[in-house]
Amino acid sequence: MPLIETSTERLLLRAWRDADLPALVALNADAEVMRHFPAPLDAEQSAQMLARIQAHFDEYGFGFWALERRDNGELIGATGLAHVGFEAPFVPAVEIGWRLARAHWHQGYASEAARAALAVAFERLGLEQVVSFTVPVNLPSQAVMRTIGMRRDQAGDFLHPLLPSGHPLQAHVLYRIQRSEWQAGASMGIAG
Repeated sequence: MPLIETSTERLLLRAWRDADLPALVALNADAEVMRHFPAPLDAEQSAQMLARIQAHFDEYGFGFWALERRDNGELIGATGLAHVGFEAPFVPAVEIGWRLARAHWHQGYASEAARAALAVAFERLGLEQVVSFTVPVNLPSQAVMRTIGMRRDQAGDFLHPLLPSGHPLQAHVLYRIQRSEWQAGASMGIAG
């Protein structure tokens, strides 16, 4: 598949390079960044994650892009789209997600990049719906979901099947956005 990349006023959502691995390792090793995941990742786990991201790009042309600041070329995280890789009532689906280095939180980068990712999802890929999910206590990510026009689907909340029964992070909330909702928001200057 041809590789899709995109950009915003402040950010490049681009393919990963071998030179990006140290920044990804640092991002995934930060306990605060990873507090809503089962555990931080070591260097080998981050390399495996990068290999999975690149395989998704190879197969579909899109995935979780490296998120680079345009003003200084700094890699600040990852944002993008991916086919959900586990069984759940809402699957098959494409999810949107983000992970940013702490130094770049609370500056609007996650929402800015997520809006660009939704534009790719609906304008270039022709998707009808995009989902996102997180643990209930991850209020910052839920705020981004609402900011980009997603709405909570309480009936779709689920127990993550890749976590063991009773795990404190097993419960997840589900958000959705339909193409028609995104188009309506874009026409009002909210999305896109």
